[in-house]
Amino acid sequence: MTTAADSNAPDAERLRRWRLVLGGEAEGSCGGLGGRDQRMDNALDALYAAANGTSAPRGRPDTRGQRSAGLQASAPNVARWLGDIREFFPSSVVQVMQRDAVDRLNLRQLLLEPELLSAVEPDVHLVGTLLSLNRLMPEETKQTARQIVRTVVEELERQLAQGFRAAVTGALNRAARTNRPQPRDIDWNRTIRANLKHYQPAYRTIVPERLVGYARAAKTVKRDVILAIDQSGSMAASVVYASLFGAVLASMKTLKTSLVAFDTEVVDLTPVLTDPVDVLFGTQLGGGTDINKAIAYCQSLITRPTDSIFILISDLYEGGIRDEMLRRMAEMTATGVQCITLLALSDEGAPAFDQRNAAALAELGVPAFACTPDRFGPLMAAAIERRDLAPYAASG
Repeated sequence: MTTAADSNAPDAERLRRWRLVLGGEAEGSCGGLGGRDQRMDNALDALYAAANGTSAPRGRPDTRGQRSAGLQASAPNVARWLGDIREFFPSSVVQVMQRDAVDRLNLRQLLLEPELLSAVEPDVHLVGTLLSLNRLMPEETKQTARQIVRTVVEELERQLAQGFRAAVTGALNRAARTNRPQPRDIDWNRTIRANLKHYQPAYRTIVPERLVGYARAAKTVKRDVILAIDQSGSMAASVVYASLFGAVLASMKTLKTSLVAFDTEVVDLTPVLTDPVDVLFGTQLGGGTDINKAIAYCQSLITRPTDSIFILISDLYEGGIRDEMLRRMAEMTATGVQCITLLALSDEGAPAFDQRNAAALAELGVPAFACTPDRFGPLMAAAIERRDLAPYAASG
């Protein structure tokens, strides 16, 4: 038998949820909160309450004024708040709330304190924030920051590196195929398919006219890869992923990999490419952008144009000489360099970017598109095999 209390339970739960979503302004219509729910509501208000002390509808930004200093810009309050949100919400939500706290309440300075950093949930966006503060960090904070960055990088490597390496290695093996293989290197399946027309019915066999196999070229560099990464603030996640993939590429003996970071200056990070954490702490997010200057430096690294892949990772907002930038890209393409522009290498899709420059590059035959990290392996494989990249540009 259903009691009145049982029938009211779903309504009460529905009102509770709406009260948590809408904030204190909904208390009159949805009822009050107590215990754990009140603590959860306080954690939300500390971040999202408006300057006049009322709450904005949760999930929608309040543009009426500056956010209330609900965390009171002090390390103890922030550390307590970080502990609360990790208790109440799943990791993915915690990361979003941390990002909002940094952006809305200007907590960047507090992230310079090692005690606070140790309470933060690590993610790609936090890494970007830490890198932007790199030059300001006191020595006692840097070790904690490096450990957070390493934790994130190792997790990304676990998720992405194996598939990425397999895609690139497979492409290199296919690119190394030869029609004059040694007997032990013959790919018999491909050789048979390539010679089916030479089947001899009388002998019930195929007389191969052309052998297909793999060149024994483990010691030979097959491709030169140059990654040029824009260090402007909007590219933070792309810098993290590019550093990880650059380290994986550098570990492959059949590739010669260079990694260059730039803003208005150019830094060649190739010497530290074996460790993506060292690469990341060699960058300096923010500042202006001189793409032309970076391309000029990368041009000087190219010695085998037809075996070179140049990947520019940038939103294409050029602070340097635009015409020179386009001329250099046209020169590289004309000499046989495979040039690709990634507007972003992240899960968020393409950020704001200079559409005029992207269109101009496309006219030169240089595709410009955003790429998610899981698709970067197949993209590199296609570039190594010199396949058409139009499908990637269309989906990006």
